[in-house]
Amino acid sequence: MTYLHSTMSIDRDTFENTSEEELEEFSVPDQVLGFLVANENRAFKAREIASQIGVDEGAVSTALSRLKGRDLVEHKATYWAITGDTERLEGYSGYERATALFNKQLSTEDKGSWREHAPSESHPSVEDEQ
Repeated sequence: MTYLHSTMSIDRDTFENTSEEELEEFSVPDQVLGFLVANENRAFKAREIASQIGVDEGAVSTALSRLKGRDLVEHKATYWAITGDTERLEGYSGYERATALFNKQLSTEDKGSWREHAPSESHPSVEDEQ
């Protein structure tokens, strides 16, 4: 399966191996949400998101506005990022589909690998907040 899911086309493998229901579930908001979840430590302009997921910028902008209305994304100036409210995000039904999409395409995270490379001390900004 390829990384990009476009509203215009999909690769043959996806066409043959994905059910109609699954294909219909990958709406533009789900694709946008999945992209932002996969890149949770970054913020993007709508045109950058559109370019990365292969969807028209107007459709991405509409999806971002709808996701913002549900408090699933944050918007500052011309940049968009996934919400930091994990409970809100996990409560959204599209989150599971978006996560499954990107896990299937990029594989799931290896928590052991993350822990192996994690610093032994907290970041100074965390200490400042306490």
